[in-house]
Amino acid sequence: MSIELTLDETPMTERAATRWAAVTCLSLLTFLLVGLEFLPVSLLTPIAAELSVSEGQAGFAITVSGVFAVITSLFGNAFLGKTDRKSVVLLYTAILVASSLAVALAPNFTVFLVGRSLIGISIGGFWSLSTAILARLASSRDLPKAIALLQGGTAFALVLAAPLGSFLGGLIGWRGTFFVTVPIGIAALVWQLAVLPAMPATASVSVTKIFGLLRNRTFAIGMAATGLAFIGQNALSIYLRPFLEGVAGLDLHLLTTVLLGLGVGGLVGTSVIGFAARRHLLLVLVGLPAALAILALLLIALGPFAVVTASLLVMWGFFSTPIPIAWNTWMAAIVPGELEAAGGLQVALIQFAIAGGAFAGGILFDTAGWWSTFLLAALLLTGSAVLAALAGRRA
Repeated sequence: MSIELTLDETPMTERAATRWAAVTCLSLLTFLLVGLEFLPVSLLTPIAAELSVSEGQAGFAITVSGVFAVITSLFGNAFLGKTDRKSVVLLYTAILVASSLAVALAPNFTVFLVGRSLIGISIGGFWSLSTAILARLASSRDLPKAIALLQGGTAFALVLAAPLGSFLGGLIGWRGTFFVTVPIGIAALVWQLAVLPAMPATASVSVTKIFGLLRNRTFAIGMAATGLAFIGQNALSIYLRPFLEGVAGLDLHLLTTVLLGLGVGGLVGTSVIGFAARRHLLLVLVGLPAALAILALLLIALGPFAVVTASLLVMWGFFSTPIPIAWNTWMAAIVPGELEAAGGLQVALIQFAIAGGAFAGGILFDTAGWWSTFLLAALLLTGSAVLAALAGRRA
């Protein structure tokens, strides 16, 4: 009687390279998701004109994608709880492609909004799973690096989406701009088929389980800190253009340059945060919102000085873009066995925080002036830093 042993003869370095290829292909997906989420911002005028709606109604394209992102982040993992995670990623990528097609070919505003709801499903579904998937692709030591690589796609999208959308819109029209993302999405789908390993579902996720995580006091404090960081960050960021035009006195050309510099600062911050979070997570969790709070106050004091303001905004990009990386790394340390449930709650919270920041900042901007919005951001970010100090010590 003989016993035959079957061994994995694939060299460890080759397996590691395959895993990093998988993370890289997911980074392309995040680039598409974030780019498509905010692409209508630079195309609102032609979209509104062709579909016979107001620009305010066209702006609902951002709102509807956010609503469906929240719904999917809370219920998507439960609905697809027994499905292999590779198949789930492929599904969300296919929905992204369908979204771009629906928007590009929309004969009316209703179909346009259906297409936007589809991208919201992809956004909420993938982001709620992203940290759990990365934890299966990378070792615990390399997880911060993997999260940073994934968020690199986000950073590139934030840099390129608005200026590229505006440029392509003038060149090939808004429909052509959305249609360009179709072949890129198909390429991402093929790449995922080639490099993503099978990832069988490991545990069922329910809405009860998701909100049950808040019974963990440390996790609840961390989620509160995350929410304050995103509300504060967006209360200021969303209203940068009127601030730069009305207070700093920038023309359109300089405005575009400054916003590009902000994005480049975010790219640099994203590239270094993985290494810093691996060794000094508590310092990163506290330092990022604390630095942003200081920058918000400096912008209030020095806003009329264009050169100084431009420099401060590059630093704003450096410290603001890596915030999701830091909190995803913390989440993986606090609830390593519940990352799908935790990811669903985190994505829903962030989407609500973005909406809350836009709402509160807008009211203050209109009633008390731009400085009040920036002061609110500073206060919220300071609160985030304080809560992060409490939550980060447990990581």
